[in-house]
This record gives sequence, C-alpha cells and structure tokens, in this order.
Amino acid sequence: MDKIRIVGGNTLNGTIPISGAKNATLPLMIASLATAETLTLHNVPGLQDVVTLSRILGNHGVDYAVAGRRSGAKRGYGSTVKLTAGEIVDTTAPYDLVRRMRASFWVIGPLLARMGQARVSLPGGCAIGTRPVDFFLDALSSLGADIDIEQGYAVAETRNGLVGNRIAFPRVSVGATHVAMMAAALAKGESVIENAASEPEVVDVASCLNAMGAKIEGAGTRTIRIQGVDVLHGAEHSVVPDRIETGTYAMAAAMTGGNVTLTGTRAEHLGAALDTLEEAGVSIERGADSLTISRNGNGLMPVEVSTEPFPGFPTDLQAQLMALMTMAQGTSTIKETIFENRFMHVAELARLGASIRLDGQNAYVEGQPSLTGAEVMATDLRASVSLVIAGLAAEGETTVGRVYHLDRGFENLEEKLSACGAQIERLAA
Repeated sequence: MDKIRIVGGNTLNGTIPISGAKNATLPLMIASLATAETLTLHNVPGLQDVVTLSRILGNHGVDYAVAGRRSGAKRGYGSTVKLTAGEIVDTTAPYDLVRRMRASFWVIGPLLARMGQARVSLPGGCAIGTRPVDFFLDALSSLGADIDIEQGYAVAETRNGLVGNRIAFPRVSVGATHVAMMAAALAKGESVIENAASEPEVVDVASCLNAMGAKIEGAGTRTIRIQGVDVLHGAEHSVVPDRIETGTYAMAAAMTGGNVTLTGTRAEHLGAALDTLEEAGVSIERGADSLTISRNGNGLMPVEVSTEPFPGFPTDLQAQLMALMTMAQGTSTIKETIFENRFMHVAELARLGASIRLDGQNAYVEGQPSLTGAEVMATDLRASVSLVIAGLAAEGETTVGRVYHLDRGFENLEEKLSACGAQIERLAA
C-alpha cells in the first residue's frame, strides 16, 4: 500500500492548475445512462473514483473512451472522455461494484427513467457517518416508481413510465437532487424539487442535462422545476472546476506561507471558505479565473465555523481547515453539522502535535507554535489531505499511509505541490 512522505518547512510559491470537480464528474458520467447517444465530457480529472465508475458503467453497457488531454493543456487539467450507452445490457448494479463507491448508487435514477427498471445494491462508501438512501427512493416513488428492498438491493420499476410530481426533501441532499433531476428529466409532465441542493456541482449537472435536451430551471436555488421530455440526446460539456481542490490548495498555501496562484477556478463557488481564510489573516487576490493566496509571515488568527450546505462552509473542507487552525494564534471552534462521524482525522492530527478537544459536533482547536512530523494514517478522502497540509508545515518528516483515499479525489497532488517547492514524494508499497 503506497505512502506519501513529506519533509515539512518549505513555503509554497508558484502556480497550481485546478482540475475538474470530482463531485460533478461522477453524476455527469452517470447521466450518460439517460441517452443512447454519446456524451462528451471535457476536463475530467484522473482520479481513482473516475476509473471505478467507468467500470461500473461498463457493466451496464456504457462504452467509455478517453480522447486524451486538450491540445497544449498542462498536466492536471484532465482529459476528454466519451461515454456512449447505445444499449443498456444490464439494469442491475451488483454489490461487488456499488460497495466500492457510494455515488454509483445514483445509477438508479437514469436506469429507471430510461429502462423502466433498476436493481441497485445499497451502497457502501467512506466511513464518515450514516448516509441513508431514503431521500433517493422517496423521490423516485414520488415520480411513480414501485420500490422494494430485497436482499440488500433497491428494486425499482415502473410499468408506464415516470410521471412528474412534487418532490420535497426533508433536508438538503446533493446526491438525491442529482438523482431526482436525472429521473424527472425523462418523466411525463412537470416535476418540482423543493429544498433542492444548490451546490455548483448541481448547477453543472443541470447545465449538461439541458444541453442533452432536458428542460430544467432553477438549478442553484432551493426550488428546481423540470418539464419532462421523451428522450435525451448526446451533448458536449466541460466539467466545472473543483472548488474543494481549490480550497484545499488555498489552505495548504496559507499553512506554509508563500505565494500560490490557483488557476482555472471560480471564486464565486468558494465564498464562505474564502471569507473564512481572510478572517484568519490570509491574503486572497481574486482574478477572473484565478486566486492568489499569500500569508508571507503573518500569523494565523483563530476562526469559528459551522459546516453548512452551499453557500455555507463546505463539509468537504472541514478537515483541511482544522489542519490550518492547528497553528493559529488562539482557539478555533469548528462545528460539523453534515456528517456525524467526520472527526476521525483528529487523532491523527494529534500525532503531529495538534491540540484538539471534541465535544459532540464541535471541535475546539487550540493553535500551537509548531507541529512535529510523524507517521499518520488516512481515514477518508478529505481527512487524508488534511494530514498532508499539516505535514507540509510540520518540522521533520511526515509519512501518510492509506493514500488510496487521496487518489480518489486529488489529481496529481504530489506533482502539483512539488512544483511549488514542497518536499513531497510517493513511496511505492
């Protein structure tokens, strides 16, 4: 099992290109099941989750072809892929495949809408708390699907096609919003999704579905209206920049000091996170499609943050912020409201010298003058990169184990950080 070795203490200076968003790429790939024509996606990041999902889609009959990087594009900007589901050969998503990645459960939406049936294993995924699929199934039931749970599988069918209806989520769910949009796009009549997720990735998927012939309005707000169409066609779409990767590298630059420009990103997708960094004393220069992050010797100030659905502070940046606050000049309070088990990185940060006290949903981070390198272990995707951020600033050597978590969500992480002066390398198992 590979590890990452970091020798801390170097400031970061240079440019980091931001990849396409993992959290948009996966549902966009799944949307290819909704049409028999080719869906072409640009700016697809080279991630293990993308590889895994391509295999899962292949099980349903999707032909997945990588067309290569854009001409002249720098490493880290992703590839162009073509997905063609000319014939759905299997409407079952087996446990052995779905357990590898939770988002693969989302195939239930387009499979049901296009084929009238789907049999999908209940999912696995990161160990960051209970994430039930009730919202997904309730949404499909609202559209007229008959759903049963049989031996660990959600079995959905509809004899006469899905029918538009009102879908009201009891709380915001990005995944359920994706699935509801895909299914309702091919339902008869109008559907209204209330309390919908408004994340940029939802907007990106809606834009792609509209390019495929769907009629979706209101994406990016809490109410989405969808007028169903008979069929969707092929389209060409570029994946939105990854705001979580952007925030992660911004925090890495803030942690180490120096001056780093993040290119190919959108500041408006990171409002709350950027506001928090500026509150902590980090300088941020916003460009048309870039962000320049600098600290240059200034101390970090403590912050008080609560994770919230977009446009609030994202839960996927909580661990990274905690790593940053371990060296702030005072005590920070970080409240996790999205997932109940997303503080597993605390024990590993403590191995580096962090002082963190947990009390229910709250983490109290008492800043320290310095951290010390140690051997640590990644517990999930975002937790793993928080350990990298801490290791970049820690004195001495840090070794991060279980880096397969990192490979699920960060394209060329070592190369991007090394190009800015970090002493970081991958150690093969």
